[in-house]
Amino acid sequence: MSDKAIEITNVNFDEKVTNSTLPVLIDFWAEWCAPCRMLEPAIDEIADVYEGKAIVAKVNIDEQVELAQKYGVMSIPTLMLFKEGEVAGKVIGVVGKDKIASMIDAAL
Repeated sequence: MSDKAIEITNVNFDEKVTNSTLPVLIDFWAEWCAPCRMLEPAIDEIADVYEGKAIVAKVNIDEQVELAQKYGVMSIPTLMLFKEGEVAGKVIGVVGKDKIASMIDAAL
C-alpha cells in the first residue's frame, strides 16, 4: 500500500470520508491486483500534488468487504471521489494521473 495515502476502514470511514471538509479520493484495491500496483505511483503523485487540498486514501477490498459492497465495487482498481460524504466521481481501471487530477479539480 502507498505510504502517502491513508487507510480507510469500516471503523474510520465516517471520520475520514463522510465528515471530511476536503474532497476524498479513495482507491479500492487488493494486494493480489497487478493493475492496482501499476496505479500506485500515480496515486502517490496525486497525494503529493493535492496535499492540503484533498485527501488520498485506500480501501483494501479483501479486508473491508462491507465498504466494497456498499459502494458497488465489482472491479479493481476503482477510484471514487467523495465530496461532502457523497460519491462525486468514479473511475474503474488503470488511468493516468491527469484523469485523476481532473476528477479532483472538478470537486474543488
